[in-house]
Amino acid sequence: MTTTSGTPEERLLASLPAHDPAALDRLRARLAERAERSGLLDVAYRTVDTPVGSLLLAATERGLVRVAFAVQDHEAVLADLAERVSPRILAAPARLDAAGRQLDEYFAGRRTRFDLPLDLALAKGFRREVLAQLPRIAYGSTESYARVAAAAGSPRAVRAVGTACATNPLPLVIPCHRVVRSDGSAGGYAGGAAAKHHLLALEAAA
Repeated sequence: MTTTSGTPEERLLASLPAHDPAALDRLRARLAERAERSGLLDVAYRTVDTPVGSLLLAATERGLVRVAFAVQDHEAVLADLAERVSPRILAAPARLDAAGRQLDEYFAGRRTRFDLPLDLALAKGFRREVLAQLPRIAYGSTESYARVAAAAGSPRAVRAVGTACATNPLPLVIPCHRVVRSDGSAGGYAGGAAAKHHLLALEAAA
């Protein structure tokens, strides 16, 4: 099936046989580069393999906007980004090179803090106040939901802190995995219990 609509790159991409993945990858890269140069790429994304599974990374021109675990369904996350941020979204790994490198360093035990521009467009209100507190929890340490609620200025909002952590658009980079229950148990995590335990163990070992 052929099409006469779209850019030359898109038409060529559609005409290629499906059994030529290398050529498809090259054309996707050309399409992403052209969109970037033309100011048409609002959200770039890539996936990276990590000890806690495949992570989806997405960034706007302002900074990293989304980190998602495989259990959160990457396709659903991309659809949500298209709806809430912009439909002009493409796989464009170059914009995420620094994020990918820093994640590699983190999992290798060589990085204790991320140094990336962030776009918090997906966090609003009190949830954003909670996220602002999380980087203050030191690497290798934990804080209770209650302590985070107090630090965010609402000591009674323990459940709201839990919701803010569960909906954190930038897990790992904004370390909600360091927030635990008052009894010391791990509590929930968007990436799953195994991922949270792995991250806490990684940091404790260092």
